[in-house]
Amino acid sequence: MDTRFFGQPWPLWHIFGVEMWERFSFYGMQGILLLYMYYSVEQGGLGIDQATATGIVGAYGGTVYLCTILGAWLADRLFGSERVLFWSAFVIMAGHIALAVLPNVWGLGVGLILVAVGSGGLKANATAVVGTLYRAGDTRRDAGFSLFYLGINLGAFLGPLVTGFLQTNYGFHWGFGAAAVGMAIGLIQYSFGRKELPKSASVVANPLPRNRYGAVIGIALAGIAVIVALVLLGVIRADNLAGVVIIVTLVAAIAYFFVIISSRQISSDDRSRVTGFIPLFIVNVGFWSLYQQQFTVLTIYSDERLNRNILGWEMPVSWINSINPVFVIILSGVFAAIWTKLGPRQPSAPVKFALGAIIMGIAFLLFLPWANGAPNSTPLLAIVGILLVFTIAEMFISPPGLSVTTKLAPERFHTQMVALYFLSVALGTSIAGWLAQFYDPKNEVPYFTILGFIAIGLGVALWLSVKPVLALMRGVR
Repeated sequence: MDTRFFGQPWPLWHIFGVEMWERFSFYGMQGILLLYMYYSVEQGGLGIDQATATGIVGAYGGTVYLCTILGAWLADRLFGSERVLFWSAFVIMAGHIALAVLPNVWGLGVGLILVAVGSGGLKANATAVVGTLYRAGDTRRDAGFSLFYLGINLGAFLGPLVTGFLQTNYGFHWGFGAAAVGMAIGLIQYSFGRKELPKSASVVANPLPRNRYGAVIGIALAGIAVIVALVLLGVIRADNLAGVVIIVTLVAAIAYFFVIISSRQISSDDRSRVTGFIPLFIVNVGFWSLYQQQFTVLTIYSDERLNRNILGWEMPVSWINSINPVFVIILSGVFAAIWTKLGPRQPSAPVKFALGAIIMGIAFLLFLPWANGAPNSTPLLAIVGILLVFTIAEMFISPPGLSVTTKLAPERFHTQMVALYFLSVALGTSIAGWLAQFYDPKNEVPYFTILGFIAIGLGVALWLSVKPVLALMRGVR
């Protein structure tokens, strides 16, 4: 048995590395992206209206999760997970290079499209490749995924620190360049380790028949042509991009639910369980629409309201994005131990989702004591405390999310149910960008109050509905 990487198979190190560097580049870029858009040209930015800029960030984040569905389809039908992962990393690196070297909004557009498509492809397949390293019954599997999760958060912690330092001292394009270098390091490491992966990592699970290649290529080209036409006609614009992604994601989610629930290939128990997933889907959307404002409203808040002065030195704005990954690394182990200790006595999935939404709403209400304050009036420790509450909410709803999704999934629609979960994250992320246009730094109380109580209301509604939801879930907790 191969135990060379902390008791795990050695190839895990290569996937750990490429995922860590991908998260380094992703969160590093995201930490300075909004600032780059709304800072003035004199400050090195693009001078885009703040409300439009937050909408673009939300649309971009939602598109990343939408692209996980494309990445999974390409792996299942055409290329296999390992190849899609490898080439997705190249696409991500190209996107960061575009942001670093191409000027103005063209560089922004090309860069964000490439990073979104590449990140979706890599995110969809990295987990699948890790799974191929373990045989059925291998007790190391959970520990291996924990190590993999550590790599994700290590990259998320380091990325904003490096890019924020470079942006503050040398300019935005140096920060984007560092993200590209980080992805290049991950690619080089992974390139040497690819040959050590099991053959099952490259298997195409459900090959697309050759006679359908032409139809698929035609549909893809037609889809691209429609998008280009809508952009040229002014139907899709920078200022309504978040709304467009919200509508597309919502239509896709409704279609997925309809296809699965109306299928004659599933049992009545399966149909009931998918119906029971709907309340969890709605609450998950609500949670992510607040949680993902770390990259929109919290960035603006940190830039304009937060006292980032530490002993005469001003901390870069993007460093705020490195706080949450530290708490995730610490608390993921704590929560795993708690759930293991409780065993069958642990809260059911609907209760965990309800608690996650309620705690997330409380986190937004915690902004109120410092609302409408003067510039640099909010203490740094206050934001650290609020982000701790963000992370506690995340522990209740994010790790159990995919787990309960796979438990509720009918055997014939396993992949589609996972896609539905990612659609809920995509929808929430897009809404986070759309909501940010209503944030007014001069009048913050209504914003934090209304959204906080909406999240609490969603959580309470689910909690009061736990019994009927569990009845629909037919034995799944």
